[in-house]
Amino acid sequence: MSRSSTDGAAAAGVVTLTTAHRRRLRALWRSAGWPSHDALDLELLVAGLLSRHLDAAGRESLRLTDAGLHELARTVQGHRSARDAHEALVARVSLEMHRAGRLVWRGLSLRAPVAAEVAGPDGSTAAVTRWAMAMPDVFSIRPSTLEAHVEPVVHEIKVRRADLLGDLKKPAKGEAYRALASQCWYVLAAGIGDEHDVPEVYGVMRAHPVAGAEGLLRFGALEVLRPAPRRACRVPHAGWLALARATPERFDDEPQASLMPDEDVLAPGPGDAA
Repeated sequence: MSRSSTDGAAAAGVVTLTTAHRRRLRALWRSAGWPSHDALDLELLVAGLLSRHLDAAGRESLRLTDAGLHELARTVQGHRSARDAHEALVARVSLEMHRAGRLVWRGLSLRAPVAAEVAGPDGSTAAVTRWAMAMPDVFSIRPSTLEAHVEPVVHEIKVRRADLLGDLKKPAKGEAYRALASQCWYVLAAGIGDEHDVPEVYGVMRAHPVAGAEGLLRFGALEVLRPAPRRACRVPHAGWLALARATPERFDDEPQASLMPDEDVLAPGPGDAA
């Protein structure tokens, strides 16, 4: 025995949906539908995306209406499209770094030494090194036998403006990247931002989408909007251990670069390659 107490058609459109509303819809879809009786439940009920039901024992649960199911499906499709676009741009940047003669890794987890200050009991401060985890979208080095010449570079990929702005609110993440790399770049899908949105410690590229085969999203030219500042940086010992355990990306269309013994024959930097 069940009873619905919400008319979705009459109430739809009253509430402006936020990420929190969509997250609640997903949680209720995956669960038994026990209500939280908070503002999110109330607003989703008013919007006609949820309905209330009572079982034979009088226990209340919430179920997604047809409108709620359609909204959840649109959210899932939007997330899938964003993931596909992100992966397509990661692959494009990885290929560009490979063509520049660099060894490339995707999805690494690296421990980065980050400088910090701690307060002592007497009110004084002391500089200490703390370790932070960094997961750059693309990490690459020059295949040089000279450690000082490997020039580690980080590329962070953004295909949605909300993700870009959220990322820039995490200064600790950027500090970890800069501790690992001699250059740090943001690569932005066209239309989500430009160099004015990104602090000057980063280089900025714009990626232009092109039509791909069978409807697959692809990216073409990488336009340098602002070169990344270069500085001397060596991969920390923990970074070398992580690289030793990982496998560089392989590209079927071109042979892997061999070790280069000196700086004169190293590939051009990322800004030149783009």
